[in-house]
Amino acid sequence: MALVLVVAELALVLCSWLLAATNTEGVRSLLSQEGIRWFFGSFVAFQASPWLVWLLLLAMAGGCLWQSSLCSPSFAKGYRNRLAAWLMVVALMVYVGLIVLLTALPHAQLLSATGHLFPSAFSRALVPVIAFGVLLAAFVYGWGSGSFASGTDVFRSMAFGVKAAAPLLVVYVLLVQFVESLRFVFL
Repeated sequence: MALVLVVAELALVLCSWLLAATNTEGVRSLLSQEGIRWFFGSFVAFQASPWLVWLLLLAMAGGCLWQSSLCSPSFAKGYRNRLAAWLMVVALMVYVGLIVLLTALPHAQLLSATGHLFPSAFSRALVPVIAFGVLLAAFVYGWGSGSFASGTDVFRSMAFGVKAAAPLLVVYVLLVQFVESLRFVFL
């Protein structure tokens, strides 16, 4: 996928140059002064989006979930794992209760000015809310079951998730740049 995106970006650079050289209306060249300034000047702005943050948060949550052994076949086998599962359920109930208090009551803090959930601060933070819920569940279960002996283990599990998602991060960077280049050339 990454190779396809790199080739597509290079083809777009070449096509934009050829189309601009033939004075095709509405096409800007990525090799012009404007195109080169645009590419270097806006690269970081395009990459820094909520999608990247969501990808990182979900990767950390997934790594913690995987390393906590919450997804393993021995999930609720044995006294310690069953106790950890109950602790996790209690922690999730408290977490969901807090989210409900912040969204369901009249004039709740996460509602919009008109009192709606969509669009609101809650809807903009829905992916982080889910990721933090998964992190909480995985942390509590991992701690209760003995999968996480220290904070270092939790940190390593989140880093494991980011490491596992590294190919997606590369594809994300290439895909965003290609889409923005298309927009620059044709819009």
